[in-house]
Amino acid sequence: MIVCHKDTAVVILSYNGTKWHELFLPKIVEQAESGYEVIVVDNASTDDTLQYVNTNFPTVQTVSIAINRGFAHGYYEALKQIKAKYYILLSSDFEVTDGWFPPLHTAMEAHPDMAACQPKIRYWREREQFEYAGAGGAFMDKYGYMFCRGRIFFDMEKDHGQYNDNIEVFWASGGCLVVRADLYHTIGGLDPDFYAHMEEIDLCWRLKNAGHRIGYVGSSTVFHVGGSVISYGSPQKLYYNFRNNLILLIKNEKGSKLLWLFPLRLILDGAAAGRLLTKGEFKQVFTILKAHFHVYGQIGKWFARRRECKRMITVRNEEGIYKRSIVMDYFFGKKKVFTDLPWKPKQL
Repeated sequence: MIVCHKDTAVVILSYNGTKWHELFLPKIVEQAESGYEVIVVDNASTDDTLQYVNTNFPTVQTVSIAINRGFAHGYYEALKQIKAKYYILLSSDFEVTDGWFPPLHTAMEAHPDMAACQPKIRYWREREQFEYAGAGGAFMDKYGYMFCRGRIFFDMEKDHGQYNDNIEVFWASGGCLVVRADLYHTIGGLDPDFYAHMEEIDLCWRLKNAGHRIGYVGSSTVFHVGGSVISYGSPQKLYYNFRNNLILLIKNEKGSKLLWLFPLRLILDGAAAGRLLTKGEFKQVFTILKAHFHVYGQIGKWFARRRECKRMITVRNEEGIYKRSIVMDYFFGKKKVFTDLPWKPKQL
């Protein structure tokens, strides 16, 4: 068990990540003086990650995972071995900035009812642009589709300071996720069966169903390379996005709503597959079908998980759910940026 002497543990899950540690770990370690300890979790890498970290960063502690069973499983196993007040789950392909940590810590201290939060996330390659995962705060529409301020589907905004505020969101990005350690463990932690993608949304939804808040802190900025393990647009990413989105709904949505929403989502996913079929994207169509049949084949397992989640529900906090269809507003209403939407998020 690693017991942190400072109240925050920045936990970096790494798989063959030496090249990212060479780029980004020096700044993370330098900024640790502002109040955190750094722990690198090696997720069964085949490169020299552990040797590199131990040799070059003696203040960084390490944890080894024997078998790589994905992003969610890596953190699930590692965080059982780390004791702190706050965890910051930081992917290895993130670059932090000067002063990135204090605003996040201050926000968590100032809002005891806030279970988790994230900073502003910009794209490492196009540095003025928001990044896909998390951007300027993340939300869900009434049909279970995810989107962000700064990124709606295929449209990315440039950061002009328009999202420098602190707001309540529906979910915080797992790439740079600050979470209260006690609540993380009480709620059951990341679900290792998600493997990768949307596992943080599942965690945040469970926390919100237990009455807690999720925040976005716009005065802290980090940069994300993105797609460093599972590349954007790959069949593997498409598979987990479709599969895990359905599992999210089964585990966490209200029963009365799930009765009509789940069949509707099957129709909508079928329409998405049909659109790809007309374009000759046969591999993607097969991937969507594979994702669905995985869910159907283990439906009993996911409803058992739903019963587990239901026991932890107190007062559902639905702040951050957009009460309209983001699909309709984007594709038919031509609302390409967040400020076009007839809705404003709640300030912290």
